[in-house]
Amino acid sequence: MPRKRSRIRFQLSFAAVFSMEEREGKVLRVLCPKNALHTPREPGVRWLVGSSVFLPRFNVVSCFRCLHYLGGDPNSPDFSREADDVRTLLLRGFDIIGAISIGEGDAEFNARKVAEASRTMRKYLSANAGYHDMIGAHADVNGEEIKYFLSEKENPKEIVEIETVIYENDPAKFVWGKGCLIRCELFLKIPIYALGRRTSDVELIYSSLTDLTAAELKDPSVAFIIEGESVNSNDESTATILHGSDLDFDVSLSKNVLLSSNGKEPAAKAPTCLQFCSKNKSISATAVQENADVIRVTVMSNRSRNISTLGAPTAEYFPVTEPARCIVANFNLDVLCYSSKDFFVASAISELVVPGLIDQLEKIKNVISPNLLTQHPQLKPFHFLPPGILHPVTVLYELSYGENEVGQIEIRRSLHSRLGLPLDRPLLCIANAISLGSKTKHSKNNGYQYLKNVHTEIPASGVMGGSISMIDGSYEYFHYFLDGIDDNGWGCAYRSLQTIVSWFRLQHYTSVDVPSHRDIQQALVEIGDKEPSFVGSREWIGAIELSFVLDKLLGVSCKILNVRSGAELPEKCRELARHFELQGTPIMIGGGVLAYTLLGVDYNEENGDCAFLILDPHYTGNDDIEKIINGGWCGWKKAVDSKGRSFFLKDKFYNLLLPQRPNMV
Repeated sequence: MPRKRSRIRFQLSFAAVFSMEEREGKVLRVLCPKNALHTPREPGVRWLVGSSVFLPRFNVVSCFRCLHYLGGDPNSPDFSREADDVRTLLLRGFDIIGAISIGEGDAEFNARKVAEASRTMRKYLSANAGYHDMIGAHADVNGEEIKYFLSEKENPKEIVEIETVIYENDPAKFVWGKGCLIRCELFLKIPIYALGRRTSDVELIYSSLTDLTAAELKDPSVAFIIEGESVNSNDESTATILHGSDLDFDVSLSKNVLLSSNGKEPAAKAPTCLQFCSKNKSISATAVQENADVIRVTVMSNRSRNISTLGAPTAEYFPVTEPARCIVANFNLDVLCYSSKDFFVASAISELVVPGLIDQLEKIKNVISPNLLTQHPQLKPFHFLPPGILHPVTVLYELSYGENEVGQIEIRRSLHSRLGLPLDRPLLCIANAISLGSKTKHSKNNGYQYLKNVHTEIPASGVMGGSISMIDGSYEYFHYFLDGIDDNGWGCAYRSLQTIVSWFRLQHYTSVDVPSHRDIQQALVEIGDKEPSFVGSREWIGAIELSFVLDKLLGVSCKILNVRSGAELPEKCRELARHFELQGTPIMIGGGVLAYTLLGVDYNEENGDCAFLILDPHYTGNDDIEKIINGGWCGWKKAVDSKGRSFFLKDKFYNLLLPQRPNMV
């Protein structure tokens, strides 16, 4: 007797945590930085990204710059090309909810125009998008103010200004306290048997097989294993299995979140995403990479399903008149979705995960298809969390040529422009892809987390009327005895180098691990600067050796500033201040047998009074921030203090290592 197929249709009631005004769209909540909405100040369109399903209307989570226009007109988006790019970047669960016009002219007229453009864009992104309320906004190209309007689907030609706009102080908590990520990775191999070498025949067969593969994802026999990374000990289970026959692929996402007729939850005890999420997880600015709940979905195909009729296996033979060839197309699918924790898992699979897999399959097919006979493209999705963006973005990269191939660099440059990222740092290199569900890789010592940015707790410098110039970004504090290594008396320059490398890691310039003392020594041996016996020794190194290691491990160039005496260091304050303003990297100061890390200077140009923000690697205690600050291991140091004592030795020669920030994408 064949198994009865049941389809689950869910409706979800939002928790009563939002005001009625927010649910009706009378309040706009902006979660991304305001300057991200109209930077750069160039005429054009910015797509507003939010979630009209999982968050109350309306919430602007991020902003994508429109890059493709018809005839170069900044008011006429090329919707086909735009949708092709944005569809890959955007997580399922987020949508285009409106647009901003940057330019001149009447705000209401321009807002109405871009609201209709965003409605068109949404249709290009999904054929089943339907008709939605949209936000239209306008910002003068030379002004700061942004005016927001609501364009309702019932009467799109009439727009109403949204008077209440809230700029959220804690956007990460707002988005990730209520939502979670769902990730599904799927590797497929599709063999194509084709006669001859006609490209059109191969493309036709390839397209047909890909379409069949996409259809199989909705087959009743397909099983979806849902697992949570970590759940409360009181939860009944950490995993569940759903089958294609349990899902309803015909219900739209918006219908799945409507209130039920009687205002109650469905009678079926179906699992929600919340059951696979941690119940006591704190949300911080790094929520997505380190703290966000990630639900994993694995797709399995039931090849041993029951067959109603019995029979012997058969084979058919088809002779061909010309040689045939087999081409194997590889698909590395990796889909990331955003969902409310209250959303039913079955609905998330049918309305987020499977459509996302099909979209990615189609995108890869379109790129690979023209090159099947001549090349073997290797497309793979990677997820990134660029600074200033609340949610991950997904990028498809061609792996055949490597990251430094010219075409790859131009793709990254275009992505930086779309996402409003700086063009002088490689935020979207493959090495910077996030590892969801695991801690960052910057510590080698069993997940030990080093102290970051210890200077934020220090007292004032004591310089009256000075101007402070400091490092730009975060770093980790490396000092004596860390990682169980007794380097007291010889390892201060090694520790300063480790702090510098941590800065480059935390600013997304590299994914290279912070090197150990032995790694540093080995690098110097490999470039021929030291003899093999140097590895494992306790020999000192200085600024020159540090520059060699930074060049070898990170490809970072450095400037060396020579000072004949510690008494001359105050004369270099103007030059050091300029370094921090332009480069923003930590500086290593080496003189005699001591090495320090310089994080900033406070300099009064009128009277020459100055102070140096020193991070001292000679500290030997545990990572107690109060002990470090109170002991002066991180703080402002004057060349000569109030008691006449010199911090820098007058009879010692000093070298200052100034690492240069790479100018690249």
